[in-house]
Amino acid sequence: MPRLASLADRAVRVLRQVFGAVPGDFAFRLWDGTVVAFGAGTPAFTVVIHAAETFVALMRDPTPLAFGEAYVESAIDVEGDLFAAMHVANALEEIRLPVAQRLRLLLAAGSVALLPGARSETPS
Repeated sequence: MPRLASLADRAVRVLRQVFGAVPGDFAFRLWDGTVVAFGAGTPAFTVVIHAAETFVALMRDPTPLAFGEAYVESAIDVEGDLFAAMHVANALEEIRLPVAQRLRLLLAAGSVALLPGARSETPS
């Protein structure tokens, strides 16, 4: 499954660019099991993204509302401290990416959805 590995590698780069400056100890776990940790300590919570298309949608609109909707729709799960996750979500409000960087991220995230196998769910 080299294409799925490539897909996850791109997602890791995008997550690091978007969330690298957000304070807190947290992590993302991607559909293939890849974990992307932020902060210096043990993650207080982990956002589990179940499918590549969910990742693309969230990176198109990385807002607390988009993450909240994905959570309610069970497209993502939050394992651990939900209150800590809400604090990080509030920090997202402060992220103001330059237009050029946002376009690069959208292109990278969008290309994820075009790859064969991008709709693969988490392996059982």
